[in-house]
Amino acid sequence: MNKPSPAIIAQSAVRRLPRLALLLFCVAYVLPGFLGRGPWKNADIAAFGTMQALASGATNWLHPQLLGQAGEFEALLPYWLGALAIKAMPFLDPAFAARIPFVLLLALTLLTTWYAVYYLARSPQAQPVAFAFGGEASPVDYARAIADAALLALIASLGLAQLSHETTPALAQLGFMALVFYAVAASAYRNAWKVMGPALGLATGLAGLALSGAPAVATLLGAGSTLVALGSTRHSQGEKDTAHVWRWVLLTGTLTLAVAGLAHALDLWRWRIEIPGLETPADRKEWRSVARLLIWFTWPTWPLAAWTLWRWRRQLTSRHVALPLWFALVALAATVTTTASDRSLLLSLPPLAALAAFALPTLKRSVASLIDWFTLLFFTGCAIIIWVIWIAMQTGMPRQPAANVAKLAPGFEPSFSWLAFLAAALATLAWAWLVKWRAGRQRAAVWKSMVLPAGGATLCWLLLMTLWLPLLDYARSYAPLSRQVAARVDTEACVEVFGLNSAQAAAFQYHGHLNLRQAGARAACPYLVVDADAQDRLSSTVDMPEWAFLATVRRPTDKTENVLLFKRVSRP
Repeated sequence: MNKPSPAIIAQSAVRRLPRLALLLFCVAYVLPGFLGRGPWKNADIAAFGTMQALASGATNWLHPQLLGQAGEFEALLPYWLGALAIKAMPFLDPAFAARIPFVLLLALTLLTTWYAVYYLARSPQAQPVAFAFGGEASPVDYARAIADAALLALIASLGLAQLSHETTPALAQLGFMALVFYAVAASAYRNAWKVMGPALGLATGLAGLALSGAPAVATLLGAGSTLVALGSTRHSQGEKDTAHVWRWVLLTGTLTLAVAGLAHALDLWRWRIEIPGLETPADRKEWRSVARLLIWFTWPTWPLAAWTLWRWRRQLTSRHVALPLWFALVALAATVTTTASDRSLLLSLPPLAALAAFALPTLKRSVASLIDWFTLLFFTGCAIIIWVIWIAMQTGMPRQPAANVAKLAPGFEPSFSWLAFLAAALATLAWAWLVKWRAGRQRAAVWKSMVLPAGGATLCWLLLMTLWLPLLDYARSYAPLSRQVAARVDTEACVEVFGLNSAQAAAFQYHGHLNLRQAGARAACPYLVVDADAQDRLSSTVDMPEWAFLATVRRPTDKTENVLLFKRVSRP
């Protein structure tokens, strides 16, 4: 027996969001952050360094490392994608070439999230209440409107912006997870002749997740998807439909076991579970930190997702609720039990956006207005701050913001770009038009409440990646430090390093064009670079009488991140 739906939506409320507007939203969100910047610390440049090492043949493709150091993730496929792009496009800067597959992965995330929610909204249990005299939303139009809202909610998620524009395994995990999400959601609406569409997506997504450093997540998502598909047998109609569902259950279970075996064969399984306790103040502080991360990182989707679970509580076992809920719970469990909490939480954003979209047909008009006003004030305020600080950098007025920039980024020289300025100005004008449009007497549309959050997030991200990009490049990269070191050494000679992490080593290679080698007991190069924090361990590895201290080189925007430079001397 079907339980009553809480969604009451008329046909007039599911009108189509113009495709051109949706496409411009996506382009304005995806491209800024990938264009015009250098690799940032730490994970971004560390991953790029490993890709460059693979492309140059300096490391093993099955065990990618940089100067003998493995990456943060035990991943393979993201490094392969970046390395192959570098090799395939030698005419491009290696850092930009390595980003191209990740641009496609972010686009894949947005596309597959839209289609996943579209198919979930086609579920019979997700349909709105049928009116006595007709006029309720048609299933296809309703599904399209809910999918539009989910895509806008995903773009509006605050935690998506930075991590989705880095060339790291985290973005690869996000893309492949979204692909699995789509494949399972679409499986119920593909006949036997088209089953290879979602089947191929499922196989690619699960294998991609495992090869991107998340075999446990892939296995859990596959197992949960099998159970959701198994539960769909209760709603199947006819023998043909039941046979299709059982074929999908068998396929999902088989692929899950195959991917688990692939991860075992490639030695990708690692025990990373670290559950913080509650006994000590440090443990309780860590829990509070995770709670704060959950609140801001998943905003504004988490309150809407919680409302969905309440309003659709009678349909919790239905596909349109159970499937995104399971995907979100797996990501949240990984967030709590692993050290890379923000990158694990990134995987929760597509399913939370799906749950948030199903809250919109049940919201009262007053709640929708509250969302709009809060969004308007928050993002308009952020945009004004970005513009004021940019003007202060260019003109020195107002004085206080200019002084703050000079204090936080000593040595930074502002530059003016007409292209960046025009892009920022057009984005700001588009925001003003969007606010005017939203405040006008427009016909009700279920996705309208997500337009301002998505537009505001896109605006602020684009302003940061245009007006503030030179400042962020200076503050968030190792370029100034690397160039200071390169200016003090003979770049034709090799340089030994000790205590540097992968991000620092990759930066010295890329920005400083230095030929690095790990330091040993006997000096092999005329120069030695040592991380200041590793100085105490230096004498146990390196024969210090062979070296003379030259200088301490400081990173301008971080007083705690220094390196020591030594030069080799002749022994008497």
